[in-house]
Amino acid sequence: MKTNVIKKRLACAVPILLLFLMTGCKKEYERPDHYEVDLFEKDRKEGKAYIMNEEECFDGSEMVITSSTVKLADSSSGRGRPFYIYKVSSGETMKTVRDTVLNYPFQFLSNQRLKLKEGPIYVYLKKLDGYRFIAKERNINYQWLKTAPVYSVQKDK
Repeated sequence: MKTNVIKKRLACAVPILLLFLMTGCKKEYERPDHYEVDLFEKDRKEGKAYIMNEEECFDGSEMVITSSTVKLADSSSGRGRPFYIYKVSSGETMKTVRDTVLNYPFQFLSNQRLKLKEGPIYVYLKKLDGYRFIAKERNINYQWLKTAPVYSVQKDK
């Protein structure tokens, strides 16, 4: 009879003891980067993209046009890389690498959305690389110079 009482007490005490031990030994998760030491903290420049100045844009492009009639004609986003197609109705050629005659209106492609300004702007173009199906369908031969921003013809004051 005494063994039955001891078994009943043990049957009640063991789960309570296990529950007490499990909650007492709970380990907090610590992120692995908590232990990291950044040796190049001062050298890192995150979030700062390189922006070309006007001279670098002019030298790096194959064709430069000044125009005040640049408008967004079409855009694509979703699958793959986003791209934007701009239409230039009229303009004046400032520089060409080849002896190229442009027939207006013409279209060019850009990988970034351009912040177009009021008034005439410089359009920095280079020969289209890739996008062969779009180029064939839309008759596009040029694309925007990759890291070039939009510059106004008159200096901003």
